[in-house]
Amino acid sequence: MTTMTAAPVTREILTDCVRTATAAPSLHNSQPWLFRIRGSRIEMYADPTRRLDVVDPDGREQFISVGAAVFTLRLAIRRAGFGCDLDLLPDPARPDLVARVAAMRPLPVSAGVEALAAAVPYRHTNRWPFATTPVPDDVLGRLQDAARREGTMLAATRPPGRDAVLRLARSADHQLYERPGYRAELAAWAAPEGRSDGIPRWALGAGDALNILPMRTFAEPARPRDRFEPSPIILVLATAGDTRAHWIRAGQALQRVLLTATWYDLATMPLSQPVEVPSVRRLLIDPGSGLSAQMVLRIGYGRTIGRTPRRPMTEVLLPNVRRAARRTSGPPTHDGILR
Repeated sequence: MTTMTAAPVTREILTDCVRTATAAPSLHNSQPWLFRIRGSRIEMYADPTRRLDVVDPDGREQFISVGAAVFTLRLAIRRAGFGCDLDLLPDPARPDLVARVAAMRPLPVSAGVEALAAAVPYRHTNRWPFATTPVPDDVLGRLQDAARREGTMLAATRPPGRDAVLRLARSADHQLYERPGYRAELAAWAAPEGRSDGIPRWALGAGDALNILPMRTFAEPARPRDRFEPSPIILVLATAGDTRAHWIRAGQALQRVLLTATWYDLATMPLSQPVEVPSVRRLLIDPGSGLSAQMVLRIGYGRTIGRTPRRPMTEVLLPNVRRAARRTSGPPTHDGILR
């Protein structure tokens, strides 16, 4: 069943779509994005002041985070009953301008769009133990299909590969703690009560008493330790290249996978350490495949934790300003994949 609106798009509708987009996941809940509404278009920017310089010096994870917000914005526009045109990295002279997303003519809202949009308020990162209940193969297939729809590949690791990825994750975690400034950067994103970004204490999770999963320690005092699942389900998200465009694509795929997982009542946790150390990231996927690993995910069944806070719209929605005529890298691409 589909629904359709006949009303034209308004600034109020687009503002609501931006608000929905801010529910996207981001590294340490840094929310490194800015938006500007121009008529029926929304410009999306990577906020350079919110890049994590120690763990993400090249901005790869920041662009993945903004890519996740791009997907959520596309979804919100489609849920509002409009077509959507997407123009990625439209101006080489403005590298922080990640995308222009335009609301087009009214279009029916499909059941698939409704389902993904319904999952947005419930998606959150779970840093606590999961049950040992296996995830059905058909559900894993749905997650892999979600990644494919965004032009990426999602691999479910078998036990030997899973154990190898976890060894690499523990090695990367150790290397990260040896980086100058890493502990201070973690502590800076351990958010006190009332802050609108970062990770509040209730969401920091527990340490793994079995020492299988490397769980970041954001701040002192140390978190409680708990017994995590001994055989976690680990997925690796990969792209066919490793440019900014691929990072944004990975972010869109990541959010589509996470929302699909949420719809199936799965708990999710990005396991970022192995992709934050370049020498380790290269080992996650066979170099002969031509693929680049962008994110490692842990999934399973776990208790609901709740969504971390979001910055107010006054901080993320920029005012309109007059500007010179823009340069574009090509025509926008009609977004016909959100069905």
